[in-house]
Amino acid sequence: MNTPANLSFSSADHNKLPATGIVVSAYYRVHPEDRKTFIDAVVPEMAAARKLPGCIYYAFAQDLADANAFHLVKGWKDEAAYQRHENATTFLQALATVVKNVRILNRQGVRYDVALQHVDDPRGKVA
Repeated sequence: MNTPANLSFSSADHNKLPATGIVVSAYYRVHPEDRKTFIDAVVPEMAAARKLPGCIYYAFAQDLADANAFHLVKGWKDEAAYQRHENATTFLQALATVVKNVRILNRQGVRYDVALQHVDDPRGKVA
């Protein structure tokens, strides 16, 4: 990944250019009292998932307008990589913690099987 010399590397940095066969996009809104439990379950799972073979990117972030809302986007090279993640101990532990201890007020998730990928960079539209 190209990083300007004056910027440091972050564990959140990722390269979305490699071919991505599966993309998952999800949204969660949790009860305010369960927010910390949710975050504490997700953070180690996110760190572990990023290290799995075939993980192109994995971002789970708090919404800027609602502290109790979270957005997930993750990209996997192929079905094998996706299944490796879905069956990983860290994922299953985080899932169990969330299901048993977090009141999810709203959740929507979609899995996309990617047929064609284009690089999107609208900066060229600005003069």
